Amino acid sequence: MHFDDETTATPDGDRLLIHVSSAWNISGTPNGGFLNAIVLRSMRDAAAHPDPMSVTTHFFRPAISEAEAEVQVELVRSGRTTSATNGALVQEGKDRLRTTAIFGELTGSHVSVGPHLEIEPPTIPAPDLCISRRGEAQGVDLPILDRIETRLHPDQAPPDDPDAPPLGRAEITGWVRFADEEPVDTLALCLFADAFAPPLVNLFGAVGWVPTIELTVHVRRRPVPGWILGRFTVNDLADGHFIEDGVLWDESGAVVAQSRQLGLLLGVD
Repeated sequence: MHFDDETTATPDGDRLLIHVSSAWNISGTPNGGFLNAIVLRSMRDAAAHPDPMSVTTHFFRPAISEAEAEVQVELVRSGRTTSATNGALVQEGKDRLRTTAIFGELTGSHVSVGPHLEIEPPTIPAPDLCISRRGEAQGVDLPILDRIETRLHPDQAPPDDPDAPPLGRAEITGWVRFADEEPVDTLALCLFADAFAPPLVNLFGAVGWVPTIELTVHVRRRPVPGWILGRFTVNDLADGHFIEDGVLWDESGAVVAQSRQLGLLLGVD
């Protein structure tokens, strides 16, 4: 249960402390979704409701792996149906990220009450017919692949050969789960919204580390057990900044989360 263990801060006097594992790194930098999950877990502990429904995180600077961090949590309001919280991850006296989240209580994806609209999942082969994500295609080392298993659509998997032409479309579709097959809860969905290869790798080829500046995730339902299907696209890129949109479905075909992030493209002129 690496995700639970490695995102749980422990009390030390009046502080919450955690050792930031390097197992979730993208190259030498901890993945933003992993860092966000550390803060969200402590925020959930402070809230009166179990599910993060709306999460907005601003990333100020990279965190340091294999080093101690402090998690700061503020319960802003606890109501009958939702709790509002603020949180931060601090290292060496500097904020690495700050998060605002609304927690509530979601139903499972098999429950449908009243009128609803649906986003149909994309057509994709089963996970065992898809292609495992590799760091060579992005141009970075990916220690995180020891924690998260990602299988990409065969038509959208970036080629390993750095001289091969990119696919020409900023889109990534694939399956994701924990490598140790730990059950996926609503907290894990916030991680998976920032755990796929950047779609721009299919437009430009190897892009290296693509840092997130701001990430918003709306969690919609509790997922059924199994793989999570994700589709991420970029349709807005200018001056080195881009907007990425994502949708996650569970194996029942229900939308379990949607995301949007502002990111920074560093490795392409």
